[in-house]
Amino acid sequence: MGDYLIERLGHQGDGIARGPIYVPLTLPGETVSGERDGERLKEMRIITPSQDRVQAPCRHFRSCGGCALQHASDGFVSQWKADIVRAALAAHGISAEIDKVLTSPARSRRRATLSARRTKKGALAGFHARASDVIIEIPDCQLLHPDLMAAPDLAAALTRVGGSRKGEMSVQVTRSESGLDVVARGGKPLDAELQIALGEFAGSHGLARLTWEDEVIAMVRPPQQRFGRALVVLPPGAFLQATAEGEAALVAAVSALMQGKARIVDLFAGCGTFTLPLAEQAEVHAVEGDAAMLAALDRGWRQARELRRVSHEARDLFRRPLLEDELAHHDGAVIDPPRAGATAQIAELARARVGTIAHVSCNPVTFARDAATLIGAGYVLGPVTLIDQFRWSPHVEIVAGFFLTTT
Repeated sequence: MGDYLIERLGHQGDGIARGPIYVPLTLPGETVSGERDGERLKEMRIITPSQDRVQAPCRHFRSCGGCALQHASDGFVSQWKADIVRAALAAHGISAEIDKVLTSPARSRRRATLSARRTKKGALAGFHARASDVIIEIPDCQLLHPDLMAAPDLAAALTRVGGSRKGEMSVQVTRSESGLDVVARGGKPLDAELQIALGEFAGSHGLARLTWEDEVIAMVRPPQQRFGRALVVLPPGAFLQATAEGEAALVAAVSALMQGKARIVDLFAGCGTFTLPLAEQAEVHAVEGDAAMLAALDRGWRQARELRRVSHEARDLFRRPLLEDELAHHDGAVIDPPRAGATAQIAELARARVGTIAHVSCNPVTFARDAATLIGAGYVLGPVTLIDQFRWSPHVEIVAGFFLTTT
């Protein structure tokens, strides 16, 4: 046994002592004791707690791996996430004003992917334990929206119908304006008997839609999501921002940056999170690699009222980014790439010299890399807004404007 001083938090939220030694559920400045086991501590005990330590609001926190930072105050978490972004930018010699950190409230997560497994007595569903494949039941989860609190029981019941003893199922449950949208993977192969059973399950549980692997079993009501004035039926399992509050904050920040623009290009547009609200004020060209998502966007636009023209294009922006001449006639650009960033597309944006770029990112490292490219091409980085919709996790999303000031 030995004593260790926690010096900082790693990017996954674990405390780090000199060594390095990784100690989950600790905070900088705390002294802990335990038996070292490689890069971890066993039988960890806190000797000197941090002033930023709080009582975790969820009784499942110590066993469940769904959250990493419930033991830290909201103020500490916001500052830590802001410091992560500052450090990523500083690595490229960039300083930035962090305008604000907007955190989604507890019990606001509108989509969740649960793990489920058949047992001798029935089925078990929940989240994995920390650093484990053990499933922890979460009846009092503080993350899930009240409409999703039935999701673990729903996933367990679905697993009893179609789960296999040989493996684990993944059950994604999403709140929509017309009910729960469920996508199940990892269950038994679909045959006629199972299809009938699943159809009956969807009806008896009042689901809006049930999808088994890639096949829609039942759609009692189209599971609509609202993007501005438009209602969009997303393809099964398609990306959706984790909370309505987080999405609203992202859209508000992007819309403010695009204010006054007449022709906007939305890169990595998805199903229209930004495209459709922006179409209330400008013509928008949406580009996305997934044709099904674009089709959903287009249907939503056509059925909505008082929106300006929206065009769209299915295109792999990693392999075939929009080129300088294709971008040149737009006076605003929105780019919201996956975690890997979009090196090739950012380079083309820099060459095209689009007047204002709204950059949305879920990865501070790739955001900073992209920022360095744009600044090197003559752009100025404006204030940075951080959206913390993955409350109590290490993740943070960034919205920032880049403004062209040189000719």
